[in-house]
Amino acid sequence: MRLKDLEIYDAITIQAHDNPDADAIASGYALYKYFKSRGKKVSLIYSGRYRIKKTDLKLMIEKLRIPIKYRAAKEEKIAGVLITVDCQHGAGNVQKLNAENTAVIDHHEKEISTAGLAGYEINPNLGSCSTLVWQLLVREGYPVNDDSRLGTALYYGLYRDTNQFTELFYPLDMDMREAVATDKKILHLLKNSNLTLEELEIAGIALIKYIYNNDFHYAIIQTKPCDPNLLGIISDFLIQVDEIYTCVVFNHTPEGYKYSVRSCVKEVRANELAQFLAQDIGTGGGHAERAGGFLSERKYEQYYPVLHSEAYFGNKMNEYFESFDIIDLEKCKPDIEGMEKYESKKNSIGYVEAASLLPVGTQCIVRSLGGDTELTIDEDIYILVGESSRVRIMTRAEFEAEYKRLSDSYDVTLEYTPKLKVKDSAEDIDLINCMKLCTNKKTSKVYAKQLTRGVKLFTPKSEEYMLGRTGDYLIADCGSAHNMCIVEQEMFGRLYRKTEDLES
Repeated sequence: MRLKDLEIYDAITIQAHDNPDADAIASGYALYKYFKSRGKKVSLIYSGRYRIKKTDLKLMIEKLRIPIKYRAAKEEKIAGVLITVDCQHGAGNVQKLNAENTAVIDHHEKEISTAGLAGYEINPNLGSCSTLVWQLLVREGYPVNDDSRLGTALYYGLYRDTNQFTELFYPLDMDMREAVATDKKILHLLKNSNLTLEELEIAGIALIKYIYNNDFHYAIIQTKPCDPNLLGIISDFLIQVDEIYTCVVFNHTPEGYKYSVRSCVKEVRANELAQFLAQDIGTGGGHAERAGGFLSERKYEQYYPVLHSEAYFGNKMNEYFESFDIIDLEKCKPDIEGMEKYESKKNSIGYVEAASLLPVGTQCIVRSLGGDTELTIDEDIYILVGESSRVRIMTRAEFEAEYKRLSDSYDVTLEYTPKLKVKDSAEDIDLINCMKLCTNKKTSKVYAKQLTRGVKLFTPKSEEYMLGRTGDYLIADCGSAHNMCIVEQEMFGRLYRKTEDLES
């Protein structure tokens, strides 16, 4: 959906979910500003049982001059179009108001039928609805990045919905955080006005009721309903306990279960554990030490209709720790028993010489779905992008040895287009538009076996493990079995074919 598709309506009402948080308020405010600029009659509202009372939200509304108003459910039918933001019309977390036409803009899992809507944009991969609305405004050419009040609102919405950026993992969220102009004084005020005395009491009571597993050294805590950021505060405290290596703090919201994850051991990445906890019924991510996620209420009830939430998290934590083996190539010899013989196929991927994009010596970040990689532009550096959005950086010598240039341009559609971002600058370059095509010169010979259970592979001198899930493949180079890696199941068939001859 494009925002301009909704400009056919002269009257536009934007509704945040009940008891709105910073993300809902910011998202609604951004839409309000956009449609106002288009000459529409716009109002920004929320409904439900409770009025806004949190200190940081009141300050946000006051300092950024956000014209959000409370509306009772029994008022007259809404003319024009009603756009629900950070929620979905008719879902459990928003008062269903009577409207001539409705549209939805949200970053949660799809909960309602979209048939009959005037339009909708739903992207559950994003950490905040603020990011989604920012993207929609940028598409329409609206100068959102030049408005510091609006930028401050969007930044704060993302900050709060990703637990102070500790659960920030999707690259588009990072793009928005870096692009918008902000008022640092207002942000400082908001960030330091978010904990109430009531929440302090909630945290204290929750810490008394922890559940601890001695076998795997993890702790689980459920809190009363509260601001999601309190989950992060509690988990940051909990992970400092000497016997606790990982922890999960969660609570129940009208939409589902929000949770925060922490880890202080190299064998568990918090972002990977957060994804595991959300398997099939939600989303999770973040960083190696701090992460979080969300479980959809609708999907939870569908998959686990009689299971109590504490039992769910306990069962999933045990399942996680029992689901993988650890292979540490510094401590053990590689075992190729049971592996079969394969050779790599020839595949075409995109490449670009880094120095053709920016001056030599420029400090950059390569951003992709795999995360951020720091890079200094050099005449000797090549950047490669595969169809899975994975980015590889190599020297000219390595490129010349492995790849052959092709005459075609690189034409591919990706979920997220990798970018080259200049440090301390708003400048970024869309890598796909700059790329040419190449193919690998030689085929490599490997041993491989499909995993029947999870594996965490530590290679020599690496503190980061490669994660292999059931169905993925463990690969060992025929020239040196110590040279091992993991290849995802969906990629393996594209990259390798079975062979009996490893000598040719």
